[in-house]
Amino acid sequence: MTFKTAAEKYQYVNQMFARIAHRYDTMNRIMTLGQDKSWRCRLVEQAELPPGGLLLDLATGTGDIAFEALRQQPQLGYVVGADYTLPMMHVGQQRWAKMPGHNGQGPNQRLSWSGADALRLPFSDNSFDAVASGFLMRNVVSVSAALAEQVRVCKAGGRVLILEIPRPPANLFGQLFRLYFHNVVPVLGGFISGQREAYSYLPASADAFLRPDELTSAMRSAGLNPVNYEMLMVNTVALHVGVKS
Repeated sequence: MTFKTAAEKYQYVNQMFARIAHRYDTMNRIMTLGQDKSWRCRLVEQAELPPGGLLLDLATGTGDIAFEALRQQPQLGYVVGADYTLPMMHVGQQRWAKMPGHNGQGPNQRLSWSGADALRLPFSDNSFDAVASGFLMRNVVSVSAALAEQVRVCKAGGRVLILEIPRPPANLFGQLFRLYFHNVVPVLGGFISGQREAYSYLPASADAFLRPDELTSAMRSAGLNPVNYEMLMVNTVALHVGVKS
């Protein structure tokens, strides 16, 4: 799937995620065989947030990373869930309202929501101890600009964490993954969400994305060093962690 302009991709992605927001969590669990929860758990562990620390969950969607951070670290200071697709955040806010402590001093008092463009974040420089994103970077119109913003709002010594589906390798396993991603996932997505086109875009976006080593280089160029990554789900998902120098 190709776009004539950056603005066309921006609008398409925003509208697409708005259409699938009501079934996004269900489809993620089915598509990943429930493994997406463990990936987000691993991401929060790798963030190494200090007591009282501040986390930006960028492209928060329905809030999974934000919720996991609050669950894992009761001493966490504050989490901001930011996304530019408001219907996705509305689903997250509905989940948030049902969490224990919403009207008291529970974890809900340490989470806020922000409508935000990943290329123009409405936060001051050096605001967060960690900036995390789950499945954002394939969807931005400029990887370098998105990385620059994440680095800008991260404190020196803080971590930028990126959970993403990289471009499949050009080998037998990569071909098998493409077969599943391009043929099975759109059918499942169409059945569950009624939006087969959206789940045809997702594998196409992975084919057009960077390899793990290429994203590592881009993160280093943005001012992160060291940068490491680990492969998950039989090498189909990558978790990159970079430290702001």
